[in-house]
Amino acid sequence: MYNGGSAGLTYWSPNVNIFRDPRWGRGQETPGEDPAVAARYAASYVRGLQGTAAGNRLKVAACCKHYTAYDLDSWNGVDRFHFNARVSKQDLEDTYNVPFKACVVEGRVASVMCSYNEVNGKPTCADPSLLRGMIRGLDLDCGPFLAIYTESAVRSGKLTEYDVNAAFSNLLTVQMRLGMFDGPRQPYGYLGPRDVCTPAHQQLALEAARQGIVLLQNRGRSLPLSTRWHRTVAVIGPNSDVSVTMIGNYAGVACGYTTPLQGIARYVKTIHQVGCIGVACNDNRQFGMAEGAARQADATVLVVGLDQSIEAEARDRVGLLLPGHQQELVSRVAKASRGPVVLVIMSGGPIDVTFAKNDPKIGAILWVGYPGQAGGTAIADVLFGTTNPGGKLPMTWYPQDYVSKVSMTNMDMRADPSKGYPGRTYRFYKGPVVFPFGFGLSYTSFRPTLADAPTTISIPLTNLKTFKNSTMLSHGVRVTHAKCDSLISRLHIDVENVGDMDGTHTLMVFATLPGGKQAPEKQLVAFKKVHVIARSQKRVMVDINACKHLSLADKNGIRRIPLGVHNLHIGDDIKHTISLIA
Repeated sequence: MYNGGSAGLTYWSPNVNIFRDPRWGRGQETPGEDPAVAARYAASYVRGLQGTAAGNRLKVAACCKHYTAYDLDSWNGVDRFHFNARVSKQDLEDTYNVPFKACVVEGRVASVMCSYNEVNGKPTCADPSLLRGMIRGLDLDCGPFLAIYTESAVRSGKLTEYDVNAAFSNLLTVQMRLGMFDGPRQPYGYLGPRDVCTPAHQQLALEAARQGIVLLQNRGRSLPLSTRWHRTVAVIGPNSDVSVTMIGNYAGVACGYTTPLQGIARYVKTIHQVGCIGVACNDNRQFGMAEGAARQADATVLVVGLDQSIEAEARDRVGLLLPGHQQELVSRVAKASRGPVVLVIMSGGPIDVTFAKNDPKIGAILWVGYPGQAGGTAIADVLFGTTNPGGKLPMTWYPQDYVSKVSMTNMDMRADPSKGYPGRTYRFYKGPVVFPFGFGLSYTSFRPTLADAPTTISIPLTNLKTFKNSTMLSHGVRVTHAKCDSLISRLHIDVENVGDMDGTHTLMVFATLPGGKQAPEKQLVAFKKVHVIARSQKRVMVDINACKHLSLADKNGIRRIPLGVHNLHIGDDIKHTISLIA
């Protein structure tokens, strides 16, 4: 864009805020609710944008946002510009700030964007403890604020010329690292419009869409469909033939679109009915035609969900159900269908589809997120078995009554039963779920086996102290970076594909830590994706860092490694204990 003289598309990315509340309209931009996933995503995203050129050069200046504790835009009369997020030191350390630390320490990000809200009574963009004590600086504003007020701030003594010069110097430094003063020597100066939408890039968009699809239910092996037995498919629903909806928000101009209807039509004959206009689905006047289409077809695919009119920046949801009459559409069409019924959900945030899980006529459920320009092709490839789904949910799917118990303004992660507060995310929430974090099925089955793992880790006695928090009864060692590199242990895990179809499996290792009420129910400590051919196995090696993965933040925001028995959960069936001793 810059080289082509069309500068304007800038990379205020990545958004690494924790998807704390299922109603947040910008959750679609984030990697989900888990700090470990968000941290890995953040560092990888930054390295991908900025490149690895020698001499401290940058391909793109990445920007991790929004620092910190931001995940409310507009809810129940509260907006992001006036919201005071009351956050404990403990939650800042073990949840909200984790991905930002990874951005800086591991990703070496060029910039960080402060958030819109206040944290504990101070605007994050004007809090010295956040901008100097943790992450340095505030050098530019992507709006007119500094241009309007900086001069008067200097004249009134609120800001010094030195501060202004330092900020200007930092901006010039980044521009120099980008090669903006290097002329033709700039290593990326030859890139232009011809490099956009190449076959390789379009294939990458398709592969990303395929990998992001999550199979939530497959009752009676309803999927994959067969082109031999399902020669006519009814494609129904407000998102069944959408294009722009598939790219969500904050996207460039797509190279072209393949809608769900178009993707399915590449495999079989289709009968199409939208059922209702738009995801608002304000009436049921077209339901009869949708039911008629389902009666004629060998199989039915319902594509429903949300779009940017329901969830977006500055637009949080008020509930977790499908909008308007969509639930009625799904139930009526499923009842009328003569063949198997597949529900495809397009959304950024979770939806309570308990009704569909319990409907015996609905055999399979897919969540496709906002799958991008090639979304229709990817959906069809999964439906007909060309692609074996391997995606996992990055967030918990709660039942609708969760939102009646939890105000979006409550930033506490941990449950408080005395106040009827159920906690947030899989790490601290103890109630029922529609689908859990990390859930996702496959057309094959995987069986992990623990081949080798340590049973004890010896922690140096340096700084051995009891936790100040009385609810943490065990002894613990305060985390110091000097000794962390020596506290890495490796697990050797064999992953066997016991089915008849090649597939990709994401091996997840969770830990349950000693630490009383302040410890999470469990927390993800490692994950690795592996592709395994049918009837074969692969060995996966996973590193566990005691400082990073087996530590807890106390109420003062200090990380400590609790001594005692740590339980590791590998997949659904394997439990391994590691004793941390001093």
